[in-house]
Amino acid sequence: MKRPNIIFIVADDLGFADLGCYGGRDADFGAVSPVLDGLAARGMRFTEGYSNSPVCSPTRFALMTARYQYRLRGAAEEPINSKSRGSATLGLPPEHPTLPSLLRAAGYRTALIGKWHLGYPPAFGPLRSGYEEFFGPLSGGVDYFTHCDSRGTHDLYSGEEERVEHGYLTDLFSQHAVDYIERMGGQQDPFFLSLHYTAPHWPWETRDDAGVAPQVADNLFHLDGGNIETYRRMIHHMDEGIGWIIAALEKQGIADNTLVVFTSDNGGERFSDNWPLVGGKMDLTEGGIRVPWIAHWPAAISPGGESTQHCMTMDWSATMLDVASAPADPAFPLDGVSLLPVLRDPAAQFARPLHWRMNHRDQRALRDGDWKYLRVDGNDYLFNIPADERERANRAKREPERLATMRAAWEAWNATMPSIPDDATVSLGYSAKDMPQR
Repeated sequence: MKRPNIIFIVADDLGFADLGCYGGRDADFGAVSPVLDGLAARGMRFTEGYSNSPVCSPTRFALMTARYQYRLRGAAEEPINSKSRGSATLGLPPEHPTLPSLLRAAGYRTALIGKWHLGYPPAFGPLRSGYEEFFGPLSGGVDYFTHCDSRGTHDLYSGEEERVEHGYLTDLFSQHAVDYIERMGGQQDPFFLSLHYTAPHWPWETRDDAGVAPQVADNLFHLDGGNIETYRRMIHHMDEGIGWIIAALEKQGIADNTLVVFTSDNGGERFSDNWPLVGGKMDLTEGGIRVPWIAHWPAAISPGGESTQHCMTMDWSATMLDVASAPADPAFPLDGVSLLPVLRDPAAQFARPLHWRMNHRDQRALRDGDWKYLRVDGNDYLFNIPADERERANRAKREPERLATMRAAWEAWNATMPSIPDDATVSLGYSAKDMPQR
């Protein structure tokens, strides 16, 4: 079979249960995510998949490298913020092999449409890390209408040139993705498209909320606005755009042999639905790291599949390299593990211990089989996740030997990673002064 085209769609701050296919409720206007629900029904849905981090830019380092993000200095920022403009250290080093650079070396065309958030030119940028084309913002969050970042700097680029385009940002990304598919549809070479939406990240703006932009210009965190219905509408706009993309694939006759993977960079934020999980963005409880994973590839994935295979972001990057027959650089061995056997057979399972750490609140976690070891603020916890997804029944005192074994396993793994630098920063957008905490 011809090597597939690959589209890696990443939402921003989407909660585990925000989509209908993950138990999400309808909005006042109806179904929130009918397109994504359809892709899940015609493909495969993972119920115990994770992000590499509960905050955006660290996960993106892992996505790009198929390696634990802790190996790179820039990923120690939680997250990279706009104050790092001009830094030569806080970003993805161009010399490091990446998912797009390895695919490009294997004959793929490559493009990023959407959020980068891995450092600023001249030291860093998408075109320096394997992408042939780029359209989107460089920073973490931008207004959907002015396309300005949290410092009021216009942040929309085509390649490395500033680009002024009018329109709702989610729709611009979707439209550019459709244009790319139409241009690539007649090419002999397969393509890799990273489509990294900013939706449903703040500020809370739907297509009809251009009037909100002046109100939030000096504080994109939008602490005094938003609501559940606005948030759901933002997801729906993204879902509609994904529908345009699927229609473009079908029009070009390439839908069957295109692998489309959808996820979120981390767990949900203020208005998200993470049920039945506890916590969200910035937390190593399940709500901060367990995210939707949908894979659609008609030529290889049977419809209606569901898998409990444990996986995280970098495993999907490794999977994409595998399906493309693109070898890793032996000097930078992958930490990610290919999920291709699971895509072929949803009943396939393999052991996959998953490790995390966070500077914020001195957090650490290890998921191994049914069990999860967690530390927050110096407190150690032990949970049986299938029996207690909400992490409310702490088994640490009942099973001290298991706790000690898992703690030792986490510490042995951590010893293989660089330590967190003393100057690494944690950037929180709000606190208990702004709203009650979880």
